[in-house]
Amino acid sequence: MSASSQPLDLIRVEHVSKRFPLPDGKGDFTVLGDVSLSVHHGEVLALLGRSGSGKSTLLRIMSGLIRPSQGVVRSNGQPLLGANPNLAMVFQSFALLPWLTVQDNVELGLAARHVPPDERRERALKAIDIVGLDGFENAYPKELSGGMKQRVGFARAFVLEPEVLFMDEPFSALDVLTAENLRGEIDDLWNAGTFPSSSILIVTHNIEEAVYLADRIVILGSNPGRIRGELQVNMPRPHDRNSPRFKALVDHIYSIMTNPDQVVTGEPTPQRSSASPFSRALPHVRVGGISGLLELVADNPDGGGSLPELAHRLQLEVDDLLPLVDASVLLGFAEVADGDVRLTTIGRDFATTTILRSKDLFRQQALGRVPVLSSIVHTLKEKESQSIRSDFFLDMWDDHFPLPEAERQLATAVDWGRYAELFEFDAIEERLYLPQSPVALSS
Repeated sequence: MSASSQPLDLIRVEHVSKRFPLPDGKGDFTVLGDVSLSVHHGEVLALLGRSGSGKSTLLRIMSGLIRPSQGVVRSNGQPLLGANPNLAMVFQSFALLPWLTVQDNVELGLAARHVPPDERRERALKAIDIVGLDGFENAYPKELSGGMKQRVGFARAFVLEPEVLFMDEPFSALDVLTAENLRGEIDDLWNAGTFPSSSILIVTHNIEEAVYLADRIVILGSNPGRIRGELQVNMPRPHDRNSPRFKALVDHIYSIMTNPDQVVTGEPTPQRSSASPFSRALPHVRVGGISGLLELVADNPDGGGSLPELAHRLQLEVDDLLPLVDASVLLGFAEVADGDVRLTTIGRDFATTTILRSKDLFRQQALGRVPVLSSIVHTLKEKESQSIRSDFFLDMWDDHFPLPEAERQLATAVDWGRYAELFEFDAIEERLYLPQSPVALSS
């Protein structure tokens, strides 16, 4: 089929939601809520979102590996009722069969489609050559580096000649240099018109990667995952990282992702509200990480810093940096605007004062700005023993989050509460209790 006769939308998602049941019949956890998007012919589309935005779940729904709770997915205009035959996927994990050679691993998908052996061999060798692994056809996965294993993953997808190639964070398990090299080679293939797919959909949390590879970027929000909006990259290929447009887009996206209420396109998305302090997720960072970030920002004469610059200096991915920023903002130590983080007056004090005073400041801010910590302290004060099993609070979080996330929320709250000396935790008895000299709650 020629490019001119190809349908505009190779894959179309229409009002898709996905819910998973919570344990013990406590209702459902909504991972995706009313998501609609399309993969167009001849484009590289990036799905960009933080952890918890349902990126990988959406990818699996679009590939037909799991079914949506509501809505429909269409492939070439037809409802998708099973695995999508028009796409192939490259995963974060290499997922190679260790007892098979490189060539045998690449031929797996063709064998499943009952392609004759001679044709399998010819197509596999061509794909292996495209990814630069000719000469390693008879090697086993244990003989390959991480980058070479991922090249096999790409060859295994290329050999199927899919209409759309899905890539689920394909470079995140690689070291920085290997990832950059492979990322550049994929981009070169696409720009040269020799890429074996009509379109690419890449899921990532790496902002620069999205701007570098994609023509269009869809930004997802969290809790539940939803479309916040989309951005057109609108740059000549290959995308020049040093161009003003590239840098402006990266800064703009950092600003969007650090401001959940900021409109990307269209109407603002209303945020969920709940009276329970246990419904608002704490950023999963330790106090030491918050202190380290604030001290680094405080080193700048103006008490501020660009988020992309901080990510580069700290060698952190977005999913590692943004929770630190979120925690700093939640505690009132920092403010974020236009992709820059700036210390508040109390944040600068926290970052530059003595250890004892920093603990006092953290306690003050935690009680005043983190309702779940205040709720825990109030509950402990109401108990005659001034202690309670941690399961009590875990059940509170479990009403709003899946159990693994509820456990992470408890662990984060314990870390913050211990540092602030709001309460103590006995890991053997799994009990929280007030310290001998309880901290009075501010009114």
